[in-house]
Amino acid sequence: MKRLIAIAAALLAGSAQAAPVPGTVDKLWRLDCGSVWVNQLNVFSDTQSYTGQSKELTSSCYLIKDGDAYMLWDTGLPAAVKGQPNDPAKPMTPTLSKTIVEQLAEIGVKPEQIGLIGISHYHFDHTGQAADFPKAKLMIGAGDLEAARKDPSIGKPIANWLGEGVKVEGVSGDKDIFGDGSVTMIDLHGHTPGHHGLLVRLPKTGAVLLSGDVAHFHENLDSDGVPTFNTDRADSLAAMDRFRKLGKAQKAVVIIQHDPRDIAKLPAFPQGAE
Repeated sequence: MKRLIAIAAALLAGSAQAAPVPGTVDKLWRLDCGSVWVNQLNVFSDTQSYTGQSKELTSSCYLIKDGDAYMLWDTGLPAAVKGQPNDPAKPMTPTLSKTIVEQLAEIGVKPEQIGLIGISHYHFDHTGQAADFPKAKLMIGAGDLEAARKDPSIGKPIANWLGEGVKVEGVSGDKDIFGDGSVTMIDLHGHTPGHHGLLVRLPKTGAVLLSGDVAHFHENLDSDGVPTFNTDRADSLAAMDRFRKLGKAQKAVVIIQHDPRDIAKLPAFPQGAE
């Protein structure tokens, strides 16, 4: 009898641990979505703070599991740059070693299971593989969606979502995606007109704050460095200030998506944060 009671207690304990925690999602994976050799780092400083410097930046995407639902945050560099070597004569050279679809296959997730794609902004290193998930709904900042509709060179990677009657939502301000505070798109415009970050809440890890491109590396964020190609300088500075303060207030794991030093803040794929 004592043994049966012990088994029953263990089963109940296991069920309790497996029960979903309100206001959180189940799991978050970091996906490798390429890297960029920046041969002229001053493109990330309108005050020319990095003359003569170079840096390799990462491109990261994220998979979120909420029950049976899957969401992608950003879709990385296009598959066309897979295996591309660095060209020192160019300001930046992107390269990719493995596609999102290939990585999803490693954890048994099919492309058609991705029901939602959240895009931080319209730049090609964040939209490059979106077309591999044509059945998903796309969520992107309203300002970026408008720009993509006006400029074919911007809109090409997300062309599937620019017509009439398609599953797309232009997000203004902050957006509570699932309605329970577990995943929120955070308004951080300035890098582009509709740029957003993402705040994810997990049952064990707690809050995780993903930067989009509010800053590209720690030194940029710490010094209020504004890239030469940002669309609004004042908004960029305000966005960096908000990002820093939000991360501190939420006691979040703060991840600058392009900074290689932040990769180890989440488990190495195929493991995910819970």
